[in-house]
Amino acid sequence: MNDSLQARIGALVLPGTDTRLDQTGARIRIARAPAGVAVDIVLGFPSAPWTAWLHDQVAALAGADGTALGALAVSHRIASHAVQGTLAPLASVRNVIAIGSGKGGVGKSTTAVNLALALAADGARVGVLDADIYGPSIPMMLGLHGRPDSPDGKSIEPMRAHGVEAMSIGLLVEADTPMIWRGPMATSALTQLLNDTRWGGDEGQGLDYLVVDLPPGTGDIQLTLAQKIPVAGAVIVTTPQDVATLDARKALKMFEKVEVPVLGLIENMAVHTCRQCGHVEHVFGEGGGERMAAQYGVAMLGSLPLELGIREQGDAGVPIVSARPESATAHAYKSAARRLSIALSRRPPVATPLSVSLLSP
Repeated sequence: MNDSLQARIGALVLPGTDTRLDQTGARIRIARAPAGVAVDIVLGFPSAPWTAWLHDQVAALAGADGTALGALAVSHRIASHAVQGTLAPLASVRNVIAIGSGKGGVGKSTTAVNLALALAADGARVGVLDADIYGPSIPMMLGLHGRPDSPDGKSIEPMRAHGVEAMSIGLLVEADTPMIWRGPMATSALTQLLNDTRWGGDEGQGLDYLVVDLPPGTGDIQLTLAQKIPVAGAVIVTTPQDVATLDARKALKMFEKVEVPVLGLIENMAVHTCRQCGHVEHVFGEGGGERMAAQYGVAMLGSLPLELGIREQGDAGVPIVSARPESATAHAYKSAARRLSIALSRRPPVATPLSVSLLSP
């Protein structure tokens, strides 16, 4: 009976995805308990959103066998996953996730920040690295001010806001100071920001995910990322507009050429709903992201709205996932972040220390 129940739990399809639980590397253990059957499930992605759903599903499956669910423990262990080439994951960061786009103006930075906050809200330890050396925007979007501390004169303490750690060149220079640097100087600044920041604090737990907000295009910064920074996966942000998907294709092909797996595509500004009359309009076209995802065989992680509140909250330094966590827009970001973490969990793991978060229904 235990083997049968284990197989049926593994066959559960995670809501909002086409992925079975046993396809994610989840560990399922079953034992007899005085009050019924005891089930222990360890997920490879943040477990908080799935605990109640798993309790209901497992209880129903156990009941179908004529037994009660005596106990259920749901936890997560987020492993480091395979990176490109001969690089190895960072000691303090399990998974670097690059957020890229082929062109500017598609809302990549806004998407990166809200994805990071969504992952953190689900129980992961998350950081954000602003890799746009020439046009850093993460400090404003997270409402960060002042200078980060350097306890030993060499390393830098990341700043914290809304449950995530953050680092940006914008935190080290005046807001109106232009970075008049050639490519090698910019790429050197990026690697220094990554390597000198004390990600994960002094507890030694490290980060589960470091979301890297790349500048648009396929230039020096992206090449440095591919050659020197271990990246577990990339996400491409586009709008439905044909000219945007044309450039997004270039970003996708660049990641493929440098052997960085593309975890999926996010279509931003997909639809606008008028706040006065409720009229729905596809301002930047319709279906461009879905067509691109189908053409290149990558997952469609999410479709995000064109909404005034997203811009307003980003400018105010309180992104919409934090400011309005129960809104439909925040749920769209959370859904995309969950698909992202599940897609990453399906990648081959590497042997590194793991983080544990135990949750019970």
